[in-house]
Amino acid sequence: MFEENLTKKMQDVVLEGRIAAKEVSREIKKPYSTLLRELNPFDSHAKLGAETMFEIVKVTHNVAILEFMARKLGYTLMPVEDMKAHKVTERMRQAATM
Repeated sequence: MFEENLTKKMQDVVLEGRIAAKEVSREIKKPYSTLLRELNPFDSHAKLGAETMFEIVKVTHNVAILEFMARKLGYTLMPVEDMKAHKVTERMRQAATM
């Protein structure tokens, strides 16, 4: 079930994203028909590889799939910049209580 949901989420990222699916396929250097087949959650003979998924995330700048995976595993996803700001705020709080 998780795999089907994951594949469907990736399909949505590519087909409903701001960048056209054909452009995504060009950018990741994968034939359009192959990409669509790998994104099809009902095609049990073609699977989307982790490297391809990573390339799609980089090209689309859409981290929804990473957020989905993190949530399913009990984690949250936070940009590095937000994390740095959070650490600074925590240090300031700790210093104020000393």
